[in-house]
Amino acid sequence: MRLLHTSDWHLGRTLHGVNLHEAQTAVLERICELVEDPPDGIPVDAVLIAGDVYDRGVPPVESVQLFEWTLSRLSAVTTVVVTSGNHDSAIRLGYGAGLFRDSIRMVTDLGQLDLPVLLEGTDGVRAAVYGIPYLDPDHARVALAGGGAPLPRSHQAVVGAACERIRADLAERPGVRSVVLAHAFVAGAEPSDSERSIMVGGVDRVAGTVFAGIDYAALGHLHGPQAPESAEGSVVRYSGSPLRYSFSEQDHTKVVLLVDLDDSGPARVTPVEIAQPRAMATLRGRLEELLESPHFAGAEECWVRVTVTDRVRPDSLMDRLKSRFPHALQVFHEPEGAVERGRAGTTAVSERDARELGADFIAYVTKTEASTGEVDVFEAGYESAVRAQHLAEAQEVA
Repeated sequence: MRLLHTSDWHLGRTLHGVNLHEAQTAVLERICELVEDPPDGIPVDAVLIAGDVYDRGVPPVESVQLFEWTLSRLSAVTTVVVTSGNHDSAIRLGYGAGLFRDSIRMVTDLGQLDLPVLLEGTDGVRAAVYGIPYLDPDHARVALAGGGAPLPRSHQAVVGAACERIRADLAERPGVRSVVLAHAFVAGAEPSDSERSIMVGGVDRVAGTVFAGIDYAALGHLHGPQAPESAEGSVVRYSGSPLRYSFSEQDHTKVVLLVDLDDSGPARVTPVEIAQPRAMATLRGRLEELLESPHFAGAEECWVRVTVTDRVRPDSLMDRLKSRFPHALQVFHEPEGAVERGRAGTTAVSERDARELGADFIAYVTKTEASTGEVDVFEAGYESAVRAQHLAEAQEVA
């Protein structure tokens, strides 16, 4: 059996104000081509999309149309299984799931966790494909408790409970290979600047061993392709996003994963590169060098982030840079010899631990070290704001 694993399309996303619809159309076109005409001639039995189809709960119309076009094209030649991510509205993404033909399977409801999509490959291999939509611990800890006391307030607890339900169902299906789609942050994997934090109670990760007993876990959420540590016998992979969504991803090779499952033995994973519509580059130097040096010629058609090091900030800086680099998106002025600004502190504030961020803020405002109680209040307020944002998106009050 052959599967194609992808995730984190983030349809509707912009890059520093640039509409990415055309670029997203190009990479989805490439994914459709891979399924319609596989590189080695082996047909793809199912496409697995592990969450964050859209970038927000209420996506632009053109993004909905792009997803519809992609689904229609893929489902004409294979089965498509989709789960929701933390950026999606699970209810909206799953709308019409009961009406779709069998080749389109939307798994966005917690009640579907242990109701697999049953596939039989062109080679006769059978597989049960389970979907774990993004689990918000504050909701899922009650929903997955089975009427008992709520589960601990953590991603580890709720994803673990979901996997226990899946393993219980698998026990009744001897001789069937198992695949799980999950949208989660697995410990040991590396984030980038473009993922939204899912931290709850100061913790956002789950152990890779939570997928013990599963032949292949198709993960979404992190944008770089990678293989976090997992239990023996299980293969756990992030496909990453098919398009670069931040300068922290400029060196990523973007891929989709072809996954081969035989009657027995570990899953075999083959990455297939997805060519990027436009490269990214980070440049640094004096303005005159940046505008004149042939060293920077290769970046003229890239999306670029530029740091200018002239002692005095040049006039009309962005306009002058755009005369050579028309796709410049970010420009910084850092005089040579000055203390360099920390990128992690300026570009990824939303990804920092809420307690760390709160302690820094309180210390900055009060000029004294924050107390534990003050940080507790800050963290509670932060998490309340995040829940309110997610609720607003779910109710179309964006």
